[in-house]
Amino acid sequence: MKTSKRLELAISKLYTAFHNNTLNPECCQQCAVGNILDNTDSWKHLSDAHGSLKLNYIGKVHQSLGRQFNGYSPLELLKIEHIFLTACGFQLPLHYNNSKPEHPTNKDVLFNGLSAVIAYLCELDGVENVMDYTKLFKGNTKKTIQALV
Repeated sequence: MKTSKRLELAISKLYTAFHNNTLNPECCQQCAVGNILDNTDSWKHLSDAHGSLKLNYIGKVHQSLGRQFNGYSPLELLKIEHIFLTACGFQLPLHYNNSKPEHPTNKDVLFNGLSAVIAYLCELDGVENVMDYTKLFKGNTKKTIQALV
């Protein structure tokens, strides 16, 4: 499957962060977008609230100028973060009064967020979801199971 450079880099960074325990939905440098943007938090100035899909003035200027950050537009970055936080179980936008998962850095919680983000990144680039494992189980189930054993 042919993928874009931005998709390969983003997936690599997210995968590394997940396995190195440096993926944290509550930190702008270690969340999905923070990791895609090399652990910087400058992207948080594109919106007024963490998890919002609405660009602020700065975000609108960057968007209208066609600015991209590691290959992604400001709107795409906000959508990536929104998907990640929602899949992790956060009520958005992030606020201390809003509900959140009991253990936000639990591997199961993070995996849900990671899977949702990777599905969206693949959709953006028009490729099949690289994490879709259902094809492994299509067809002759007995042969598939025997091949795995």
